[in-house]
Amino acid sequence: MCGIFGQISKNTVNKKNLLMLAKHSKQRGTDSSGLIHLQNSSYEVNRAGEDIQKLLGKVKPYNSNVVLGHSRLITNGLADNQPVVKDNLCVFHNGIVTNEREIWKNLNEKKEIDIDTEVIAAIAIDHFNSGGKILDVTTKILNLCKGIVACALLVPKIGKLVLFSNNGSLYTGTIEGDIYFASEKYALRKFKCQNIKQIKKEPYFIDIPRQVSEIKLRDLSIIKENLIPEFNFNKNKEKKLEYNELNNIKRCSKCILPETMPFISFDDKGICNYCRNYKIRNKPKPKENLFQLVEPYRRQGKELDCIVPFSGGRDSCYSLHLIVNDLGMKPITYTYDWGMVTDLGRRNISNMCGELGIENIIVAADISLKRRNIKKNLLAWIKSPHLGMMAMLTAGDKHFFRHVETIKRQVGIDLNLWGVNPLEVTHFKTGFLGIKPDFKEDKVYSNGAVKQLNYHFKRFKAMLKSPGYFNQSLWDTLSGEYFRSFLKKKDYFHLFDYYRWDEREVNETIIKNYNWEVAIDTDATWRIGDGTAGFYNYVYYTVAGFTEHDTFRSNQIREGQLSRENALKQIKSENKPRYQNIRWYLDTLNLDYDDVINVVNSIPKLY
Repeated sequence: MCGIFGQISKNTVNKKNLLMLAKHSKQRGTDSSGLIHLQNSSYEVNRAGEDIQKLLGKVKPYNSNVVLGHSRLITNGLADNQPVVKDNLCVFHNGIVTNEREIWKNLNEKKEIDIDTEVIAAIAIDHFNSGGKILDVTTKILNLCKGIVACALLVPKIGKLVLFSNNGSLYTGTIEGDIYFASEKYALRKFKCQNIKQIKKEPYFIDIPRQVSEIKLRDLSIIKENLIPEFNFNKNKEKKLEYNELNNIKRCSKCILPETMPFISFDDKGICNYCRNYKIRNKPKPKENLFQLVEPYRRQGKELDCIVPFSGGRDSCYSLHLIVNDLGMKPITYTYDWGMVTDLGRRNISNMCGELGIENIIVAADISLKRRNIKKNLLAWIKSPHLGMMAMLTAGDKHFFRHVETIKRQVGIDLNLWGVNPLEVTHFKTGFLGIKPDFKEDKVYSNGAVKQLNYHFKRFKAMLKSPGYFNQSLWDTLSGEYFRSFLKKKDYFHLFDYYRWDEREVNETIIKNYNWEVAIDTDATWRIGDGTAGFYNYVYYTVAGFTEHDTFRSNQIREGQLSRENALKQIKSENKPRYQNIRWYLDTLNLDYDDVINVVNSIPKLY
């Protein structure tokens, strides 16, 4: 996914405005970049594996009157870059085409590169070769493609630039007759564009100078960082992952929590203290209360009125479904990509937003830096394995909460609606640090200064055992936790405070209606787009004999949603090591799979 932008001027482009567009596009990712500009009556494409502003500095297209560009977060492809040039067509694409394999089967064009955007160019070529008109090309593309499709299609032979989108992640504006476009409205408002309009379903045609000769293509530098690992199955490596479904751990007679759960105790009936102290969490308030709360935020016509933090997981996807179809709100989705969102997660974001026609704004972290931080913390953990320190590996994602405020300012919308599952309480993650469970806490995430200070004190003591934790990631970790647990939140509501969470209904709704993809390495649907989950759950299971699935299923038992017998059956499958997810994680961090798994397997068991 990327930020695309462009300027079509009567004379030469406005350098200041172009640089502002380029700078804002970087919010969506800086893994690679691309430009096309008119140079001496020829269109020239430059692509690079670097920052868009650096590429602009090299190319200097400021004497041109047509300049289009993008800044990209690598998704659904390895090293191939945008814009895609094919048969003298050029395509910039923000989104992911999730059904490209099926489309290619019915095209006469040959797939040449490893990026989903190529199929958009191929559909257009197929359309033109069969006598189709430029006015109909976007209909053909949008009818065939699933997922988010927000594009700039350049057809130099006939002198046309076509802007089109199925989800509204594309805006145009003008200044003194010059035309600008960008993936977000905020980018155009920043330098006072006039007549700003959203491109959604109806295409926007722009006249550009014609060119009969081929587009000139230059790749200035090869993409080296943040490449999505190419997976090659290795049976011997998979066999390294230990799994013993009959580990004979004593479990609670009511739920399925094992004796290795921190601070667990059993009464004379074998019932654990987590069951005895449990208060029903999935007990929603009247839905009408939520309707009353959001009423002041509603806006007239097509104007957007709420932000939905959106991970692509099952709960945020189901929440988006409810917000649109039941609440009747007009949302914009926001995704924070910190480098551990897998292609599966990104495709599900694309599927949902494409199907519902919902704009998706991405804020991408410095992916290279985030992954280096994770690697440093994992290396520190390997030197002194400690179950209570596993949370350090996921600390980088907490800026999700920070950037909600960024998006609120940019889009001018206050209301944000979250889809946090009330049953996702995992006391053991802090329990292994020596922190007793607070059975009175009614939130999924622990809040409050006293609790946080106690947590940080316990964690600091554990960090002293492996000084490698004291690295440059500490500020990122602490500031992220501030935004999650300390910062007071406004205009902020949880959907499942008012809607009952039902797993079967959630899964059936998103899979049947929105082509939501499941993982190929697990039967679970929870956290399958999270690149970290397979690894940390493998560590917990190998050392303590259980994972977060055990705690989740135990909560369902207490809520009356699941029998103990069925819960035991389900965790036998869900706790199996996710070889592909674990391989992706370690390959992405550039760590030796055998070395890391050998360390995990050698940790003394708690049972």
